[in-house]
Amino acid sequence: MILKKRKIKYATIFFICWFALLVFLVDGVLKFQTLVDYFGSYALVEISLLLLVILPTLVVYKLTKER
Repeated sequence: MILKKRKIKYATIFFICWFALLVFLVDGVLKFQTLVDYFGSYALVEISLLLLVILPTLVVYKLTKER
C-alpha cells in the first residue's frame, strides 16, 4: 500500500477533530467512570473508544480521492 500525502493529511485532520470531540464527550459530558459502570468493563470501554476513533479515520483515508 503506497501512502499518499493528501490522503494522510485529510485523515490526520479528521483524526484530530474526531478524537478531540470524543475526548470532550467522554471526559466532559458522559464521564468515563459512568461508562465503565454502565458497560461493566474498563477494557471494553477503552477498546470501543479506540475503535470509534481508528475505524472512521481509516474510512476517511480510503475514501479520499488522490488527484
